[in-house]
Amino acid sequence: MRGLEYPKVIEKIVSFIRGKVDEAGVDGVVIGISGGIDSATVAYLAARALGKERVLGLAMPYYENRDVEDARLVCESLGIECRVINIKPIVDSFIQGLGFEPDRKSMGNIMARTRMVLLYAHANQMNRLVLGTSNRSEFLTGYFTKWGDGASDYAPLINLYKTEVWEIAKLLGVPRRIIEKKPTAGLWEGQTDEDELGISYRLLDEILWRLVDLKMPKNKIAEELGIGIERVEHVERLVKSSEHKRHLPPGPTF
Repeated sequence: MRGLEYPKVIEKIVSFIRGKVDEAGVDGVVIGISGGIDSATVAYLAARALGKERVLGLAMPYYENRDVEDARLVCESLGIECRVINIKPIVDSFIQGLGFEPDRKSMGNIMARTRMVLLYAHANQMNRLVLGTSNRSEFLTGYFTKWGDGASDYAPLINLYKTEVWEIAKLLGVPRRIIEKKPTAGLWEGQTDEDELGISYRLLDEILWRLVDLKMPKNKIAEELGIGIERVEHVERLVKSSEHKRHLPPGPTF
C-alpha cells in the first residue's frame, strides 16, 4: 500500500472540512453515526475542524443492538450532540405502502435511503452540511447504496482506503472498541461488510491499490500478493459492475 504520512493527512482533512463549511456559509455539519469506524473517524475529524458545538451525530438504528451504544460512545467521547431516531416505524410504513415484500437487498436500500432523508432534514433545518462516511474501498467496489449512504455534501474519507482509515482512527484516539469491531452496515442481523464483499478489507485494499491506482496486470497482482488470479478477478468485477454508482445519471447528448 501507499506510504501516507497520516498526521499530514489528518491536517489536510481537517482543513478541508473547515474550508467547505466556511465556503458554504453554514453553521456546522450533520453526520450519521453508525457505531462503526468510518463514521466515528469523520466525527472526530469534524469536531477537530469545527468544534464540538457545530457537529451533530444522528444514530438511526432499525435493529436493537450494540451499535447504538457504540454510536453514543463516539458522541460522548467527543462531547458532540447525539440524537437517536429509531427508523423501524418509518421503514415499515414504506414497506406497507409498496404492495409487496421487498427482498433483503431492497430492504437494506430502503433503510439506507431513509437515513439519508433524515440526515438532510436535520441539515436543512439547522443550516448545516451532511458529511458522508464512505471510504475509497467502498466507493470503488460499489459497496454503498446509491442516494443512500452514498449521498452527502462532502465525503472526507472518500480517497482513503479502509485500512488507511483504521490508521487515522488510531491517531485520532477513536475508542479501541470501535476500531476493533467487525465492520457492518447494520442492514440486517449478523450482517458484516467482509462477508458481503466476499473478501477481507486488507486483501481488498492491496488488490484495489494495484488494480486501480497502479494499473498493474491482473496476473502480476496475483503473483505479487501470492494469491489466485480469481481473487483479483473478483475485485475487478466489483469495480466494473458498480461503475454506474460513481457518476450522476448520464443522458444522451445533442
